[in-house]
Amino acid sequence: MQTLLMINTVFLMNKVKNFPIKPIGIIRSEIKKREDAPLSNTEGAPDAFLDIFPVYLEGLSGMQSGDEVILITWLHQADRDVLKVHPRRDISKPLRGVFLTRSPDRPNPLGLHRVRILSIDQSRLLIGPIEAIDGTPVVDIKPVKNSNDA
Repeated sequence: MQTLLMINTVFLMNKVKNFPIKPIGIIRSEIKKREDAPLSNTEGAPDAFLDIFPVYLEGLSGMQSGDEVILITWLHQADRDVLKVHPRRDISKPLRGVFLTRSPDRPNPLGLHRVRILSIDQSRLLIGPIEAIDGTPVVDIKPVKNSNDA
């Protein structure tokens, strides 16, 4: 049974195609280096700008200052070959699988950031707080539906 499952998994992995993810915008932040980024938005993260690319501006229709949203980012400086990390970069803690951590280093480095829209000026949103570094691509925006989101 185990061998059949492994053969089936390998077969499925070979059939699944890669697919493109197009950024809809980019973060403009005072955080310039990965090592300077706080581990979460509640640990001193600054506000930042999200510049939305013109082709996606209609997607902001109805968004208002004060809205809470979840940004999905592509953590472009992540190490995509990592499968185990010390949680919160604390080497005194045992290694854990990346799927049980918030580490940016992972096979598909998607970041989730719950932020508030502070202001909107055409294609530029002031958001915050956010721990993303300058130049981080944003791949999607989702509304916060309840207090437990992200």
